[in-house]
Parts: sequence; C-alpha cells; structure tokens
Amino acid sequence: MMKRKLLSVALSAVMVMAMVSGCGSSAQNSAATTAAASDTTTAAGTTETTAAASGDEDNIIRIGVVCTLTGGKALYGEGAKNAVTMAAEEINSSDSKYKVEIVDIVDDAADSKQAVNAYNSLEPKNPEAIVGAFFSSVTLPMTELANDSGMLLLATGATNATVTIDKPTVFRNCFIDPYQGKMAALFAKDLGATKAAIIYAKDDDYSNGLKDAFVENAAGNGIEIVYTGECTTTDTDFTAQASQAVASGADFVFYPCFLDTVPLFVQQIRDAGYEGVIVGGDGWDGSDTTGLEDYFNNCYFTNHYSSEDTSEAVQTFVKKYTETYGAESLNGSAALYYDAIYMMVQAAENGGGTDTASLVAGMTGMSFSGVGGDIYLDENGDAIKPIVINTYEDGKIKFLKSLAPEK
Repeated sequence: MMKRKLLSVALSAVMVMAMVSGCGSSAQNSAATTAAASDTTTAAGTTETTAAASGDEDNIIRIGVVCTLTGGKALYGEGAKNAVTMAAEEINSSDSKYKVEIVDIVDDAADSKQAVNAYNSLEPKNPEAIVGAFFSSVTLPMTELANDSGMLLLATGATNATVTIDKPTVFRNCFIDPYQGKMAALFAKDLGATKAAIIYAKDDDYSNGLKDAFVENAAGNGIEIVYTGECTTTDTDFTAQASQAVASGADFVFYPCFLDTVPLFVQQIRDAGYEGVIVGGDGWDGSDTTGLEDYFNNCYFTNHYSSEDTSEAVQTFVKKYTETYGAESLNGSAALYYDAIYMMVQAAENGGGTDTASLVAGMTGMSFSGVGGDIYLDENGDAIKPIVINTYEDGKIKFLKSLAPEK
C-alpha cells in the first residue's frame, strides 16, 4: 500500500494546512555540503538516489519521476534526470529536516500510452509524490490516474490549460499555454508586427494550445492572422506551408512546435525567402542550430528561465550543472525538474509531513523562489511566474527580456 491517506482526508488536510503553511524560501537555501548522498543503479538502468541521512523514515519524501529518456525529445529527459539527481544530492547533503528518495526515474518516450505505463510502474515502489511529465500530451492521462488515486502529481513543462482543472492533487511549476500564447502576441505587438502566419502541429495538445491562445490575443494587439497552416509532429517537409506563409505577406511567423522539427522549419522558411520574425514557445529550448546559425537570426522563443539570469539561484544552478553534466542538456526542462524536487521539500515543511496528504496540503497555495524565479501556485495549482523571452546570436541562445505576470 502507498503511504498516503484517502483523498477525502487529503482534501481536508489541504484546507487546514493551506491556512497555516508558510511562504516559500529560496531553493538554494537548503543546499549545503555536509554529507554525501548515495546512488544505486536499478535493474532497469536508471539512477536511484537514496536518502543519506539516518533517522526517522517519515522524514524521507519518496518521489517517482517521469520524463522523456528516449526518442527525438530525449534531450529534455536527460536534463530532467540530471537535475533531479543533482537536487536530491544537494538536499540529502544539507541540514534540511526532510530528505528525498528518488524511487525511480522512468521513461515516457513522449508517448501518452507509454506515459501511463511509466506512471503505473511507479506504484509498486510506493512513492508519496510523482514529478512529471514535461509534455502536455503525456501528462494529461497521468493526471487522471493521479486524481483517481489521490496521488500528488507535480507536472513540469505540461502547459496545457486543462492539466490541473478539477484535480486538487495535481499541480505544476510551469506557466500555462494561454499565458504563453498571450505573451507571444504581446511580443509581436512590441516588435511592430501587424500580419502573422501560424504553422502548428495539429496532432499535439501543446501546439494547439499555443496556437489557440495566440489567435485569441492577436486582434487585441493589432495583429491580423493572414495564414494558418497545419503540420504534424513527425513532418520533415514544410515547403508548402513556408511558401504560403511568404505569399501571405506575413511579417511575423508563429511556430509553436518542439525542438526536433524547429531547425528544419526555420531552414525551409528562410530558404523560401522569409526574412522576418519567427517566434516559438518553450518547446524550442535546446534546438540544434549547428550549420544554421544565420538562419536563426531574428528568431525568438518564450521560456521558463534563462541561464543568463544573474540571480544567485540561477547562476549557482548553471555553474554546478555545467561542471557536472556539461551544457548540452542544460535547458528549461532541467530547471523545472530541479525546482520540482525542492518544492517537494518545501511542501513537507509547509504541510508538516511526508505522506501524500501532508504534501498536497503543503503544496496548495505555495509561494516558492527558485531557478524559475518567484512562483505562486494559484487556486488551480498553476504557477503564476515570470516568462522569459530568448533570442539567438550566432546560433547561441541569448536572454532578451523577462515579462512579469499581471497582478
């Protein structure tokens, strides 16, 4: 049996503890170097970080992690796995009352069916909370399972607006698609754009959500949608959409798709003669610009954090991550999963325990400060937080500016 109380008890605890739990502190404040965490390798080959501290087992938060470790989007999972391991080691080496045990890190393969299998594979390992996943399409079926069983699920990059709706044990530490799409439309206005073309992946919840949000906010920002084209997540030929976007006279192109197709799309629309602005969402993070450095001039994307942020939390994270794992997989996914582990510790502190009901209570209404900035979890469990806009210089990501959420 999992060490968690029935959902009805959990919800009662949420209402009580939400009134007495404290506000957040910096994720870095818990990190010290007083002891070492021990790593073991599971039969499946994943890294399992066990709590190093002796003492009361009830002070150990057992966490299962779901991320994408195989396929074209595996760079996100690599960053997630590294960041989770790093956060657990820091926490277990600190003087924090609460320690974490990563019971397993399992692969969703960016596939909804595999995500369900991954989630179910964690249940026999008795987690008290689950972190993941990064993609909306694979997170959505997991949220149903979590809601039915009363499991605490902290989603990371799953920005689809419906992820948390009517699911009191489901939270996320990323912004949602309506906000991201709204900011993309506002950014188009700031750049002086008046005519936008949109090319989106019709088979992806994330891409549809961003497209819809951009369309909803376009007119209010003086943007006319002059062309809307469809593709799929597996397409490699965008020449038809590119030529129609160019013919539409668009001065702004919105491509809310993931990193594996971004280089192909950017190259093909530039080759079609388009020299204007191209903007994407956080799914662009980690796109390979090798050999296409000039093509990515005048390209931008929204994201959850910037490695160039001068805050102590970000720079400490970036320095340690790159020294340990290199820079290739240092992306928004890594930052979100890293913060998620620290948020679990704060949830235990707020809720007064490591059982699922206490963690849910401590997560509800949480204010948290970490690598992703200052976060407040609203009544739906969604993160209200700043959004970062990045651009490219010589093919390398460069921070442009940060937009604070509306009060």
